[in-house]
Amino acid sequence: MSFGNRLLEVRKKRGLSQEILAKELGTQGPAIGRYERGVAKPTIEVAGKLAKILEVSLDYLVGNTDLELDNETQKRILAVQQLSEKDKNNIFYTLDNLIKAAKLNAL
Repeated sequence: MSFGNRLLEVRKKRGLSQEILAKELGTQGPAIGRYERGVAKPTIEVAGKLAKILEVSLDYLVGNTDLELDNETQKRILAVQQLSEKDKNNIFYTLDNLIKAAKLNAL
């Protein structure tokens, strides 16, 4: 999926109009439309700001991943990354077991 398509999809999920998104970005509404149609490409700085406003990773917005991580999930992942290997292993062990249990309950 292209940058423009992802931008459009996420913007609509967030319930934002082009005008509101443009205002938060500090530009005009037509710029958002041009990005969504693929007529124009934002600079890396603008793309980063869009990702932050829309609360998705820049990787998702530019199509490097299909995993749409919200800001809360990203913060948790970053917090875990800063822990010791022992603590990370304990957290992942617990998380793996919770995921297995949730999957079993879903059956």
